[in-house]
Parts: sequence; structure tokens; C-alpha cells
Amino acid sequence: ERERERERARERERERERERDQVVFMQLDLASLKSVRSFAEDFLRSESRLDLLINNAGLVNGGKTEDGFGMIFGVNHLGHFLLTVLLLDRLKASAPSRVVTVASEAHELGKVDFDCLTNYRQLVLGGSEYQLFRKYCHSKLCNVLFTYELAERLRGSGVTCYSLHPDISRRAGFWWRLILTPVTFLFFADAESGAQTTLHCALEPGIEHLSGHYFSQCAPLARPRDAAAARKLWELSEHFLLGSLW
Repeated sequence: ERERERERARERERERERERDQVVFMQLDLASLKSVRSFAEDFLRSESRLDLLINNAGLVNGGKTEDGFGMIFGVNHLGHFLLTVLLLDRLKASAPSRVVTVASEAHELGKVDFDCLTNYRQLVLGGSEYQLFRKYCHSKLCNVLFTYELAERLRGSGVTCYSLHPDISRRAGFWWRLILTPVTFLFFADAESGAQTTLHCALEPGIEHLSGHYFSQCAPLARPRDAAAARKLWELSEHFLLGSLW
């Protein structure tokens, strides 16, 4: 009898181990605010903790989202903004926790035209490849500004936030590599190396005091200087989503 009880205990422990190792797939389309809300509802209903949120999606496509926003702005910034805000309470309840947003060094070429954004709900008009690249740069600046303002709003909560430049994989197309880094396009990291800064921001202990910083090659760079633009982008994003969030 004792042996059977020990075996049952061992089986319960093996079951707990299987549950801890489980990977759960949940569908999410950042081009659809309805999908983002549905994902958040499903996640909050099924998962009791959220220790780490990595906002990793990004695209360089024309057209508009189903909600009428420019596709690049809608997916690269607004979808991540809504997702993060909807999950904030769970992140706070699970603190210490982190939000990591994958930006790009292309943000240095970005600028947020708030007049264009307010009037047309996208970052810049036009549909040429050059205009798409400009929109991408602007959206990556939105990622950096969002991270800065999020860190400011979460001070003292136990939730810290980081944005970063990922080393682009050799799998990236030749022309994108040539456009994004004209001098060093022959020296791109492989996929594993390219993920190191993301992993650093997600897992490295002792970087909590750097919340809000932008990282490259696993090193922190200066925090964004334009706090007013970061705050204005947050407020405009809330305005766009007013009927969706509350």
C-alpha cells in the first residue's frame, strides 16, 4: 500500500512537471483590435500569472487594418499598445515582471508627425517602397517612445520595460539588409545570436534600474530625450482606442 501511494505521489509530481513545461498556442492578430481584445480575455481567463511580455511582431506592409489604421502603425505600435494595456493588471499582480518591445535602430530615422497621425490614423502618407520604409522607421520610434512612457507610468509597480534593436538574421532579404545597414550588411548575426538582446532584456538580473532604456548588443543606450512626444503618443493612442479599452 505504501509503495502504491509513493507511486501515485510520483505520478502527481510528473504531471506537475508536464504542466510546467507546457507550451500553449493562442491565436492573435495585431491588425485586428477585436482579435487583441479576444486574446487578452482568453489569456486572463486561463492564466493566473504573466511574468514576461515580449512585443515582437513587426511588418512593412501597405494598406490598412480592419479598424482603419495604417497597417504599419496599427500592427507595429497600436496593436502592441492595446495588448500591453489590457494585460497590465496581470503583469502588476505577477511582479517582478517585464515588458520587452522589439524596436530597431531604424527608429533613429523616425519622426512622429502627430498632425498626419491624428488626421489620417497613419504615420505618413504614400505607398512607395521608400514611404513604407519611412513608416517602418516611424513605427519603431513609436516602440521606443511607448516603452519610455510605459516605464514612467509603472514606476514603483515592480514591472519594468525595455526596448531594443535585434541583430538582423542572415535570413533577412539581401535588399533589406542593404537598406537598413549599408556598411555592415555582410556581418549579420545568425538567428540565435540575433535573439540575444531580446533574451538579455527578458532575463538578465539587475537591470531593473534601466527600465525605459533602449538596448543594443545587450547594452543600454540613453533613454529617449523627447518625453513630451512619448506622453503625447500615449494619449493619442488612448484616444484612438477609447471605445475599445473602457
